[in-house]
Amino acid sequence: MTSLPDGIVQYVPHHFRPESDVKRPGLSRPRALVVAKAPVPGEVKTRLGREVGMAVAAELAAAALADTLDACAIAFGPRHCHLSLAGDLDQAIDADEILARLAGWTIHEQAGDGLAARLARAHQDAAADGDVVVQIAMDTPQVTPRQLRAVAARTAEGHAVLGPATDGGWWVLAVAEPDARATAAALVDVPMSTAQTGHATQAALERAGLRVRPTYLLRDVDTAADARAVARAMPAGRFKAAWERVT
Repeated sequence: MTSLPDGIVQYVPHHFRPESDVKRPGLSRPRALVVAKAPVPGEVKTRLGREVGMAVAAELAAAALADTLDACAIAFGPRHCHLSLAGDLDQAIDADEILARLAGWTIHEQAGDGLAARLARAHQDAAADGDVVVQIAMDTPQVTPRQLRAVAARTAEGHAVLGPATDGGWWVLAVAEPDARATAAALVDVPMSTAQTGHATQAALERAGLRVRPTYLLRDVDTAADARAVARAMPAGRFKAAWERVT
């Protein structure tokens, strides 16, 4: 069990479900949903780790997670942010710093067999707390609060919003209630981490009756080449500083 600071709103184990799935009045602000792994060496960014070493990859992952948490908190406010977490932050690189950034957040333990099922469950968990869910991972530390707010705003047009990644996947998915359950069901059978994941996700969402619109194209950090390009393009940030420190 991860030790949580007093400022965190709540920790929700995977077996817990809210007493009511009815949307509560007054919760009209978008919710950020970050789906992430604790940055433990050998358990995160292993593809990158094969190039730069597992400890360095975990350090970069911790920095990317920190930048992502900051962007979400600035965009929506910490109390409108959820983290769906796999792994134990107590064993992670920069655990204290990450935990400090999570003050005010709600943390859910990831549950499900495979990435698609875990994403689906994470959407269900976060959607119970608001009108719009903006889901992002920890692979795009260059994302800005302005970009996240723009993604959320586009759901007001009645669309799901899917942000393509340069490797054929996607980096953000935003949906508005009452589409969260349809989104969750659609994601379960999508093959993840392939060059066709973006197209497959869009097709699955459209089969579920959602209208899908694109947003910003961003580069995921999966390899050393990705890390170098993303860090060089960032004006500042924890990830940029970490990359410059380790190279």
